[in-house]
This record gives sequence, structure tokens and C-alpha cells, in this order.
Amino acid sequence: MVEVRHQHATVRGHRVFYREAGPREAPALVLLHGFPTSSRMFRHLIPRLADRFRVIAPDHLGFGHSDTPSADAFPYTFDALTDVTEALLAELGVDRYAVYVQDYGAPIAWRLALRAPEAITAVVSQSGNAYEEGFVPQFWTPLWAYAEDPGPGTEPAVRSALGLDAIRWQYLHGVDRPELVDPDTWTADHRDISRPGNDRAQLALFRDYAANRPLYPRLHTYFRESRVPLLAVWGAEDLIFGPDGARAFARDLPDAEIHLVDGGGHFLLESHLDTVADRMRDFLGRVLP
Repeated sequence: MVEVRHQHATVRGHRVFYREAGPREAPALVLLHGFPTSSRMFRHLIPRLADRFRVIAPDHLGFGHSDTPSADAFPYTFDALTDVTEALLAELGVDRYAVYVQDYGAPIAWRLALRAPEAITAVVSQSGNAYEEGFVPQFWTPLWAYAEDPGPGTEPAVRSALGLDAIRWQYLHGVDRPELVDPDTWTADHRDISRPGNDRAQLALFRDYAANRPLYPRLHTYFRESRVPLLAVWGAEDLIFGPDGARAFARDLPDAEIHLVDGGGHFLLESHLDTVADRMRDFLGRVLP
């Protein structure tokens, strides 16, 4: 049985929860979760990797077991979430690491890479977008409208993403065997997202997501100059970040390894854990010392 340590650290005055497993002297692997979940999404993946890596999976502020300061007390932007993640890793003594990104985890990791390119040893992207091609218009058009002009005319369309039905859809759409997806995933996420005041935090992040797009040209330059090893393992039926977003990595990283998983959606670990874990172990085993 792999021991997974469930811990907290005080970072910039806030209590940040993180899961950690594996030998502390092993190569570090940081897992960064997306919306609307937490490090809980990695609960089955961590034991598959901890024999070989020091695995660290934090909950972003506003998610999971980390603090949820009010939107007046904390600026819910991806820059600010990156600041917290960067400070947590520094406190844990992690200055070189591979990173697994999914959804919101991607813009946090991209900022970390742009701040300290030498820190990133490899990237695994699972629906972690870095290109305009990845945005599925039917999903993203309401969010772009809200980011451009937040108000009563645009907010209801994005606020609905905080509801139980919308969160359940994120887990089940495109999945060929939905019976494999544990319903505790969407019920726990909805419970956490529904904490008092958290709606304002989540709406602030929705508005700020548009600020990630102007970073993409710098990010693509980083890819070309660093040649960072990258594995994209992506649900072929993801209707949030479509498979064209995975294919696009090859434009700047010709050696990128891209695998589209048939019958997989946005939360690929829930239905195709073995596929992702096997790909990761093979990839990281080849590209890391």
C-alpha cells in the first residue's frame, strides 16, 4: 500500500492543502488540478507514480481542502494562484520538477514555466490547453462574452457552470463507459464550489481566464526554445478543450508525444486511469534522469 500524506502548509497567510507521496529524494512531479475539482482528481493516479517520483498535488485556493478567502480578501486571478503555488513549492524545497496539468492547472503551470524555465523538467498535459485551437466554441463563447462585459446580461450563462448538472456533465460527456465514473466526484466538487462566497471567487476566475490567451505567444516561444519534453494524453471526446488543442503542441514541440484516447472526455483519469498512468510512466521514465 502506498502511503499518501495529506498535509497543509501556510502560504502567504493562507492554509493550502496538498497530497504528497513517494520518496523525498526522488524526481519531483507536481500535479495541478482543474475546475471544478481539487487534488482529489489524482487520488488514484498518485499511488501509480509514487514508487518512482515525489508526487505533490496541491488544492488551489478556493478549491478542495485549501482555504477559500473571500473575493475581497484574495485576488482570484491565475497570476495570484501561481504566486501561491510557487511559494508552496519553494517552502517544500522543490526547485526542479515535472508537471501534470489539467484545465485550470495549465495556465498556472505555464506561468511557472515562464517565470523559471529551468525549473520544468517535463510536461504532461491532459486537457491542459495552450493554443486557440483547443477552445471548443460552444463551451467558451459565453465565457468570453462574460469576460469582456461582465454583468446581468452575460453572468447567468457562466454562473450555471457552478450548478450540479453542469459539473456532472463535465465528468460524463464523451465518456464511453460512464458507469466507471464515481458520482462522488461531481457531488463533492459541487459541495466545495457551493461554500458561502465561493461563487464570487469562481466568477472572478471565469473573468480572468481570458487573460491567459495573451500569454500564448510567449508560451510557444518557451516551447520552441526549451524543447521541454511534453506528453499530451487527451480525451478524444472532450467538448471543453478539444483534441485540436492536443495536436497543436506539435507545432512548437515537434517531438511532443500526442495520444488521443477514444471514449475519453474531460476528466480522463476517471474512466481511463490505466491508459494515462501507463503513458506517463513510460514517458517520464524515458525523459527524466
